[in-house]
Amino acid sequence: MPPLGSPACLEGLRVLDLSRVLAGPWASQMLGDLGAEVIKIERPGAGDDTRGWGPPYLHDAEGAETSESAYFLCANRNKKSVTIDITHPEGRKLILKLAESSDILIENFKVGGLQEYGLDYASMHALNPRLVYCSITGFGQTGPYSHRAGYDFLVQAMGGLMSVTGRADGQPGDGPQKVGVAITDILTGLYATVAILAALTHRTATGRGQHIDMALLDSQIAAMANLGSNYLLTGTSPVRLGNSHPSIVPYQDLPTADGAMIVAVGNDGQFARMCVCLGHPQWATDPRFISNRARVENRLELIPSLQQATMLRPTAEWVAMFEKVGVPCGPVNTLAEVFADPHVQDRGVRIEMDHPLAGSVPLVGNPIRLSDAPVAYRLPPPMLGQHTREVLADVLGLDPAAIQGLADAGVT
Repeated sequence: MPPLGSPACLEGLRVLDLSRVLAGPWASQMLGDLGAEVIKIERPGAGDDTRGWGPPYLHDAEGAETSESAYFLCANRNKKSVTIDITHPEGRKLILKLAESSDILIENFKVGGLQEYGLDYASMHALNPRLVYCSITGFGQTGPYSHRAGYDFLVQAMGGLMSVTGRADGQPGDGPQKVGVAITDILTGLYATVAILAALTHRTATGRGQHIDMALLDSQIAAMANLGSNYLLTGTSPVRLGNSHPSIVPYQDLPTADGAMIVAVGNDGQFARMCVCLGHPQWATDPRFISNRARVENRLELIPSLQQATMLRPTAEWVAMFEKVGVPCGPVNTLAEVFADPHVQDRGVRIEMDHPLAGSVPLVGNPIRLSDAPVAYRLPPPMLGQHTREVLADVLGLDPAAIQGLADAGVT
């Protein structure tokens, strides 16, 4: 149990979130989960683009479909929604006032897009030198592609991920494939969160904020990890291998009597124990397979033999056998199976939050586990403009007449 009265890690920090879709909102949700106050600025009458990205949509307490998309719900808890038209002079004044009392600003407008409104980094820094200003774009603030719009699917292709994802050339269904989730957006959001926390630490030492330039393409290339390093060392581009690993064998899916399983053999001892379970201990001492290096060189001889052996039992039996001898193995789960898994349930990965329309809404929880200042789920994903009046009154000190006047003028 955390100490009584222990504050959240980022309690007392205010985030002004001008981002939409996924990468920026993912970062601001992370900061909100860790205790920061997040004020999400949305377009009056429309809001974040992802509010309309469905189906599926949330259903209310009576079972009727609402306008709240599952996509929006996944990235926007622990935020207050405030509608402000930044193209209106009075709207810009409101943003500047909010920025004065904010610690962090996150935006994902096109390069130079906020300059015409006086909401760019230079203007904001002059107003509030302590502000950490994070810009997220497809290709960054500099370079020949900086003017281009960037989307996860596009960047997965341009950043090399799709060149190594999918079945190998010559196999049925070959060709490049994207990852099934917008992983480049997620990675960029996580990198942005790290950068923001680093900038806050730097501010503690210097008293000054700074500009963070995050690009989806940069993040995607960085996340190529060992494959990027392999290319830089050899000059040879890695190729698609389906579910196989370029440097470890066997490390892939194998067929079973009722489907498929994943085997992730990381060393020669695990391979030897696997061979015993399969009824072929001699494979572990065969010169072709005795070491990982040999298995990589002779994978085309080894894998068909493994496939013939694993097809003889169902997945659950193999998983039980391999687990007893310390061979990493697991099923290929659907999401229904994931959330039914007793381990996943024990870890509390699925959470429920109160929601003004649905009564409650199921969400995927934050994977961070902190002993003294755990993640707190304070606010469900907000309705469009749900907190406009509250924030204008409590943060900016506007009276009811002024707030109503802004609404009547179409500013909020």
